[in-house]
Amino acid sequence: MELDTALLSRLQFAFTVSFHIIFPSITIGLATLIAIWEGLWLKTHDPRYLQLAKFWIKPFAITFGMGVVSGIVLSYEFGTNFSKFSDIVGPVLGPLMAYEVLTAFFLEAGFLGVMLFGWQRVGRKLHFFATVTVAVGTWISAFWIIVANSWMQTPQGYTIVDGQFHVASWFEVIFNPSMPYRLSHMLLASLITATFVVAGVCAYYLLKKQHVAFAKKGLSMTMWIALILTPLQAYIGDHHGLNVKQYQPTKLAAMEGIWPAEEERVPLLLFAMPNMETESNDFELGIPSLGSLILTHSFDGAVQGLKAVPPEDRPNVPLVFWSFRVMVGLGFGMIALAFIALWLRKRSTLFENKPFLAALALFTPSGVISVLAGWYVVEVGRQPWLVYNLVRTSDVVSPLPAERVLFTLIGFVVIYTLLLGVYLYFMRKLIKKGPPSMAHLEQQLIGMKAPGYALAWVKNLKHEEGEK
Repeated sequence: MELDTALLSRLQFAFTVSFHIIFPSITIGLATLIAIWEGLWLKTHDPRYLQLAKFWIKPFAITFGMGVVSGIVLSYEFGTNFSKFSDIVGPVLGPLMAYEVLTAFFLEAGFLGVMLFGWQRVGRKLHFFATVTVAVGTWISAFWIIVANSWMQTPQGYTIVDGQFHVASWFEVIFNPSMPYRLSHMLLASLITATFVVAGVCAYYLLKKQHVAFAKKGLSMTMWIALILTPLQAYIGDHHGLNVKQYQPTKLAAMEGIWPAEEERVPLLLFAMPNMETESNDFELGIPSLGSLILTHSFDGAVQGLKAVPPEDRPNVPLVFWSFRVMVGLGFGMIALAFIALWLRKRSTLFENKPFLAALALFTPSGVISVLAGWYVVEVGRQPWLVYNLVRTSDVVSPLPAERVLFTLIGFVVIYTLLLGVYLYFMRKLIKKGPPSMAHLEQQLIGMKAPGYALAWVKNLKHEEGEK
């Protein structure tokens, strides 16, 4: 079988970006939660908030490091595997990548050390400022990455001179039509991902009857957050879908398994087996007209299908179709768990219901899986274009020997698998160790020379003793 350089280059980039996105999807949300916990501790002096912050800061540090290491590779792959693409769109995407480094990465790197190692070395206000700054830095980083990717999905504000893209309006480049929906959808996804990671670990502790007070505090808080964010994510996702219908109708047709050039009364397919050879679905199970209602807000609304474009302009329909259903299915599962938690809370059995806790523990990686599935919908659904309807992927692949690309792909798979194993090993080790005990926190904080946490802790203890 003859090796295809273009396909191998795409697989290599797909693998490395799939590995990388796991970690930012956790750290963006986890940094925000840590900042909230630290702020609540400073406000209330409830030591459980400090315990949550100090426990989760270590998983955050490991995950952040993995994200940095795996992300560096991606920028090099643009030059090695898609060199023509870098030349064509460099004047647009190059500055956007530079803005991410200048406004976010340096900000995170500058305050990360204070956040991780400054607990007893700086004052409480300065440490909290560093924690908030790191969290804000992760949001800014996500902003620029989503801006760059959204421009590739819905390009605006450009001119083409001698086959090269140039910026005509930075405002239109940055605030392109899909950016607001994709940014809000991704940030909410990251917050929900971290929320369910924390909730899943807390549920595990409660099932094992370990660190019960710590787990109850974390589980209660994350379930309130999930109750707000998961329905909001569904609402944002619906508007995102309408934006895709307007600007990327072929992608939407693949997501919904719609084949006719234009179809009215589109069913909402719960199950189907899309067949790209016969240009039809081998088996369908759906709800009549509900797809049209969702997509057009009318039961008999018409939606453009896959046959409206030539076969060479269609994405891999089965992959997009099923990735979309994995994402949506897990999303509804998370919404259900959030509302079950509310019902159990009213019955005062939130922390004792074992089936619920077991389900929540199983949903620990659900956010990560949903993000990956959603990313496949976005990126595979855009194919065969890198810049939608303007630059084909096959036209910008570097002229490399296929054997070399295959060799590096195998190398990435081996090395990244080992890295993931090491990451999971240390995460498991931290979770098994559990949070720092109250006695350890008190011993660690009292007696330090820093004017921050030690002084606050002593004042809090004196206040409690005075009340007694």
